[in-house]
Amino acid sequence: MTRSKTPESTRQRILETAERLFAEHGVFSVSNRQISDEAGLGNNTAVSYHFGSKAELVRAIYLRHNESLDRLRAKALEQYAGSVQLRDWLTCVVRPFTDHLVSLASNSWYARFAAQLMTEPKLRELGLVDVGQTELQRTIIDAVHGCLPDLAPAVRAERDEMARVLIVHMCARREPGLPDDSTEIWNSTATGLINALTGLYQAPASH
Repeated sequence: MTRSKTPESTRQRILETAERLFAEHGVFSVSNRQISDEAGLGNNTAVSYHFGSKAELVRAIYLRHNESLDRLRAKALEQYAGSVQLRDWLTCVVRPFTDHLVSLASNSWYARFAAQLMTEPKLRELGLVDVGQTELQRTIIDAVHGCLPDLAPAVRAERDEMARVLIVHMCARREPGLPDDSTEIWNSTATGLINALTGLYQAPASH
């Protein structure tokens, strides 16, 4: 590896390397020194210098992807504005995530990283940004709920959580070993998820 020449390129290399190592080994199993060594920086303090704490590094990785995700969410919202069809709004839930993974091609580690954000209790304790909590995501989920007026709020909330887990963990399982052109794989994954989520949200609620 050639070493980065500028602060911005160094930050980018750290982000990319940390995301891959976190996805492969877990956030709390990877040290800042390992990230620096793997990134070819030759400076064990580089991660701390550029990001401070591990919490800030994890947050930076999340926000780096979320900019692209929110652009895709905004596009989906524009396409389906005014719809009263549950499947349309579930498309807005699923497609931005899978379309973003398409854009990453074979360099995709983000689904596995996001799966850790969702399930690792220590990451919650660090006060990190919650997956699924941006303004655009809340707007989409509100539209999903609008298609389900007879479902109790507590049941809707439970199914929202089930949906997030299913989307992220299914994508995390599909992510390893992707070909350079992963469009067909992610399109198929998105269709399957939308079908499954439609059934999940429309399932009867027993008491």
